[in-house]
Amino acid sequence: MGVESSSSHFTNIKSLGPDPNSQECGNIMVVKAYPVGMVPAMNHVNGEDEGESSLEPYVGLEFDSAEDAREFYTLYAKRTGFKIRTGQLYRSRTDGTVSSRRFVCSKEGFQLNSRTGCPALIRVQRRDSGKWVIDLFLKDHNHDLGPMGENNPPTLQRKISLATTKPVLDVSHRPRIKSVEEIGDGRPCPSGVINAKRLKREGDDMQSKVAPFAGLEFNSANDGYQFYQAYAANAGFRIRIGQLFRSKLDGSITSRRFVCSKEGFQHPSRLGCGAFMRIKRQDSGRWVVDRLQKDHNHELNYQLEVDKKSPTSSKRLLEEESGGLESEDIFNINSGNLVKRSRENHIGSDWYRVLLEYFQNRQAEDTGFFYAVEVDNGSCMSIFWADGRSRFSCSQFGDTVIFDTSYRKSIYLVPFATFVGVNHHKQPVLLGCALIADESVESFTWLFQTWLRAMSGRRPFSIIADQDKVIQQAIRQVFPGTHHRFSLWQMKAKEREYLNLMDGAFKYEYEKCIYESRTTDEFDTAWNGLLHRYGLIDNAWLTEMYQKRENWVPAYLRGTFFAGIPLNETTESFFGAFLNAQTPLVEFVSRYERGIERRREAERREDFNTFNLQAFLQTKEPVEEQCRRLYTLTVFKIFQKEVLQSYSYLGFKIYEEGPVSRYLVRKGGNDNEKCMVTIGVSNLSVACSCQMFEFEGLLCRHILRVFQILDIKEVPSRYILHRWTKNAEYGTIHDLESAGSPQELKSLMLWSLRDTASKYIEAGATSLDKHKLAYEIMREGGRKLGW
Repeated sequence: MGVESSSSHFTNIKSLGPDPNSQECGNIMVVKAYPVGMVPAMNHVNGEDEGESSLEPYVGLEFDSAEDAREFYTLYAKRTGFKIRTGQLYRSRTDGTVSSRRFVCSKEGFQLNSRTGCPALIRVQRRDSGKWVIDLFLKDHNHDLGPMGENNPPTLQRKISLATTKPVLDVSHRPRIKSVEEIGDGRPCPSGVINAKRLKREGDDMQSKVAPFAGLEFNSANDGYQFYQAYAANAGFRIRIGQLFRSKLDGSITSRRFVCSKEGFQHPSRLGCGAFMRIKRQDSGRWVVDRLQKDHNHELNYQLEVDKKSPTSSKRLLEEESGGLESEDIFNINSGNLVKRSRENHIGSDWYRVLLEYFQNRQAEDTGFFYAVEVDNGSCMSIFWADGRSRFSCSQFGDTVIFDTSYRKSIYLVPFATFVGVNHHKQPVLLGCALIADESVESFTWLFQTWLRAMSGRRPFSIIADQDKVIQQAIRQVFPGTHHRFSLWQMKAKEREYLNLMDGAFKYEYEKCIYESRTTDEFDTAWNGLLHRYGLIDNAWLTEMYQKRENWVPAYLRGTFFAGIPLNETTESFFGAFLNAQTPLVEFVSRYERGIERRREAERREDFNTFNLQAFLQTKEPVEEQCRRLYTLTVFKIFQKEVLQSYSYLGFKIYEEGPVSRYLVRKGGNDNEKCMVTIGVSNLSVACSCQMFEFEGLLCRHILRVFQILDIKEVPSRYILHRWTKNAEYGTIHDLESAGSPQELKSLMLWSLRDTASKYIEAGATSLDKHKLAYEIMREGGRKLGW
C-alpha cells in the first residue's frame, strides 16, 4: 500500500522550517514536491530515500489533533527502535477540556520491572486555533533501543497544511484490523473477528495457531477474555482480570486489561510479571487489542491445560480470578449459568506493599496515625489513612466535609481520594485519604464507615460528593441526616453534555432560573415555566435533576451549613499540583508529604497573623470591636464587610406580635435587593431570609442593620460559632451544646488534650533545656490533677 498520487495539484514549497526532507543546492533551498495534502509514507520500502522518511519531532511541529500527534510519534518510535504509550494529560480550568497531552516512551516510570524511568517524550499543547503543537521534546533514552524500523510498517497518508509556516500533519489513524486468516491456518473468520465459541468448538489446534497481536478484534469483552485464557493455557501461564477504565460521559467500560496471574506482589506466589493484553471498545461495539506485553519474568509451565469438559471448573476459575465484570460482561458457561461476579480492583498491587510500609513508619512517629485496609475474599481492596493531625482537625472542622474524587476526571493510574474540611482561617484542612478499589456501594460504604470510626463517630452536618447513585446510597446508609450536596465539577460536566443540545436562549434562562431564584418557591415556578416554554416536560435528564434539586440548587442548599463553600465555584484539590491520579507510585509518598506540609505551613502562617496582627476598625459599632477580638483575621474581614455594607440598607418594621418582630430590610434605592429579618427581642433569636448564617455561620448585613435599629451592642454568643474563633484549633470546648452527645464530648476532650500534649512533646524534644522545662510543666500539671 503506497501513497496515492495525482498528476495534477502539485506545488512548490519554498520553506517549511527545519524540514529534514530538504536538500540544499548552493544558496537555494529545494524541497521535493508532492501532491497537495500528501507526503510520502514514512518507511524504508523499496529503497526509499532515507531523508524522505526520517522526519523527527521538534518544538513547533503542528498537528490537526492529539491523535495525529500520537500516530506521528508512534511511527517515529518504530523507526528509532522504541515503543510509546499515552502519558499525562492536562485540562483547562475554565471548561475542563483537554489542553495538553504527553506521549512517552513505554519504559517511562517504574511501575513494572521492565520500565527504567526513561525521560523520552513529546508534549503537545492545544492552540486557540484548534491545532496541537509540540512544545516539549525530550529525545534521549536511558536504555538501549531496539532494531530500527520494521519489515512492513503500516503506511499512512499525511497532508501538509500550507496555511502556516509550520508543518501540520493530519494522520489518518484508523487501525488496520488483521483477520485470523492472515495469521491462522486459512480458515475464514467473519470480518476478521475472533469468536470465543468458535475457538472452543475447534479446540486446541485453532488456539495454538492464534497468538494475540495489536489490532485483533473480538465481538465482546468476554470473547477477548476467553481467547486470552486459551492462549495462556497453551503458552504455559494463567491469567486474571486486571484494571478497567470507564467513559467520563456515561460510566460505561471502555477498556479492560487481562494480566498474567503472577502480576503484582499481593501474594507470595506473584512476581510482578508484566505480561498483559488490553482490549478497547470501539464505536462499533467490538473490542480491539490495543496494547500487549508478551514477555514474562518467570518460567512458563507448558503442561497447563484448559478443562473443556467441566463447566464447574471453568466457573471456579472465573470466580477465583475475575476482577469483577459488569452485567454486560458476565460470562456464559456452557450450560448457560451465569458466573457469580467478583469485585474488581483499580489499585495496582505494588501500592499495598509501599503504602503499608509507609503507614507502619508513620505510626512509630505519630501515635494518632490510623489506617485500615478493606479485605474482600482474602484480597486487599480499598485503603484509608489519616494522621493524628487530621483526626484532631475533624473534631473541630468535621461539620462540613468535601469528599474529593476528582481523580475520576481523567483516566487514572491510581484512584486517590481525599476527605477535606474548612478550618477557622477558611483554608482547606485534610481529614483523611483513601485509595478506592472499585466504584461500588460496598467500597464507598466501607470507606465512609472507616472514616467515621477513625473520627470517633462524629457525623458531618453536610458532605459535598459526586452524584453517582452508589455514592448517594452509601451516604444515606452511613451518614443518615447528613445533607449531600453534589460536586460542582460533575454537575458542570453533565450540564455541558446535555445543554450543548439546547439553543443559547434556553441555556441563559436555565442559569437564571438556578442562580437568581432566591427562594425554593421562586425556583419551582421558574423551572416549571422553563420546561413548558421549551416543551421539555418529558426530558429524562431534566426530570431526574428536578427530583434531586435539594442536592444541587442553591435555593435549596442555603439553609444548610456548608462553612460558606461557594455554590458556583469548584473547590481546589487539597494537594494541588503535588498529587493527582497520574502520580506514579515511586513519587507518591514524597509528593504526599510535601503537599500536606505546604498546607500546614500556610495554616501556621495564618495562626501567626491572627495572634500577632490586628485589623483596623472601620466603624464605631461595638459588634465590630467584639468580633475583632474573637474571630480569626480572615473570618473577621468577612464579618467586617457585612458591617460596612449594612449602612447602605434601610429597615422597616412590618409586623409585631408579642416579643416577635419582623423587619423588611432593603438596599437604598433598590427594591429588588431586599430581605426579611425576624427577631425575638426577649431572647435575641434572629433569622434572615438570605440564610447567610445558616449557610456560612456568620451574621449578614440585614441582621446587623436591625441590630443597629434596635441598638443591640453585641452579637449574642449563640451566633459566634466556636469554629471561626482564634481558639478553635486548640480544641477548647466552648460549651456542652457545641459538643453534642456524651460520646462526642469525650472525643473532643480527648483530641484537645492529645493535640496540646503533642505540642509540649515537640517543643520539649528540641533541646535538653526545653525537655527539662516541658517535663516540669507537665509534672506540675499532674500534681494539680491529683496524679
